[in-house]
Amino acid sequence: MTVHVGVLPTDILDAICAGLDSREEGRFIRLPHPRTGHPCLFMVPKFSPKTILEIQAVDATNPRSWFVGEQIVADGRMLMMLPVDPAFLLIPVLRCVLPDDGSPGTFQPADDILEEAASKLTSMSQSTKDTPTTLSEDDILYFSSLDSTKSAMNRLCDVQDITPEITVWRYSPTKVVDYLRNKVSALLNAGVLDGSRTLIRALAKDGLMEDGNEKLLEAARLKLACDLICQYVPPDVRLTLMKSYESEFKDLNAYLQKLEDERMMVDKPATTEKGGKKSSANGQSTQAVKRKGKAEKASTGVEKLKKANINGMAKLSTFFKKT
Repeated sequence: MTVHVGVLPTDILDAICAGLDSREEGRFIRLPHPRTGHPCLFMVPKFSPKTILEIQAVDATNPRSWFVGEQIVADGRMLMMLPVDPAFLLIPVLRCVLPDDGSPGTFQPADDILEEAASKLTSMSQSTKDTPTTLSEDDILYFSSLDSTKSAMNRLCDVQDITPEITVWRYSPTKVVDYLRNKVSALLNAGVLDGSRTLIRALAKDGLMEDGNEKLLEAARLKLACDLICQYVPPDVRLTLMKSYESEFKDLNAYLQKLEDERMMVDKPATTEKGGKKSSANGQSTQAVKRKGKAEKASTGVEKLKKANINGMAKLSTFFKKT
């Protein structure tokens, strides 16, 4: 039996430790990654059907193994199983059936939309040679049948009730941005950013933690939260989301651009003046800087020679006299 070392959410670990049958672990499916569109591996636990776990393999640059009790696991990778919002996974599925002319499309029953999306994504995956794996129509249809997926459609689509028995949906870019903005706010309120040393160091590096920059710091934290959320959305959706915060980011972008300009001036390479001379960023010619450096070194040596005791020493010319 193949053994792997993995990291699972606490509730999933608790369920496994409760003595559940391993045959009821769940189903592995491949879905397009919401940011890149490449096929990625996910798992739907049967004992927690509302949870979808993304499988990430953390590999080392050099070969390694794991010691688990008395057993050696030859595969040194670590599998990270992290819960992901089904709405993120549903966005590329719904978008793939949008008309090519950019129009919003028509309202359709959910089953028709998802079946068309499954067929189209599978066909696109099989025709792409850049990825080693392809999507399965069965996997996409299984994902579409989940209650959590159907619930997510209400958050991403405009909905119309034709009759008490017939409801139709249509992908809504406006509702998608509104939902993502809510996710950004929830991420800020959860205090995730404040608990990350890496993010705090990034803010401090740009001087945003200093007194007087409270408003800029608030905007920077908001932008970091957007960047984290945008790891799971397509690039064009990211641009639309960031544009919705344009007024909040105006002063921050100006401040960061000023810092970047100042850093470029410091790191500016030497430029060539008329006559072939090179000048540095502060306007001094390269030759003048070199002469200055040589002069400083020469003066140091002369000072040392002045202090040397030469009493009783023969002159250097005496060593070259004819014998």
